[in-house]
Amino acid sequence: MIREKSCGAVIWHDGDDGREYLIEHMVKGHSSLCKGHVEGKETEHETAVREIREETDLRVAFCRGFRETISYSPYPGCIKLVVFFLAEAKEKTVRAQPEEVAGILWLPLDRALAELTHESDRDVLRKADAWLEQRDSRSGGR
Repeated sequence: MIREKSCGAVIWHDGDDGREYLIEHMVKGHSSLCKGHVEGKETEHETAVREIREETDLRVAFCRGFRETISYSPYPGCIKLVVFFLAEAKEKTVRAQPEEVAGILWLPLDRALAELTHESDRDVLRKADAWLEQRDSRSGGR
């Protein structure tokens, strides 16, 4: 059995219109959260930082305490583990990596959920949003 691992993040931005999430339209035709394969001896966090930078050109601040995983079989004989963190973008200006990313959208939760291709990504996004809501309620808002 082949094992693959990718890491990335649910990326969000609080703007004048409220919280928005970054959704990538991939060249291969699906819509996804930002993620990519671990290279060499990278840590999960190092992979997420690199992939976010490569695919979006964003610098982000990671939220401590959020880590979600999904696993699936991308092809027969392979199990893939994907680790997602949660990261805040202070700005929304992005540059899509043309080899992999056809376009990038910033969307409110309901539209972001509708845009994602896979239910597993929708589940991670729901958990990230709930985590942020709980954090905000504990701190009395931002």
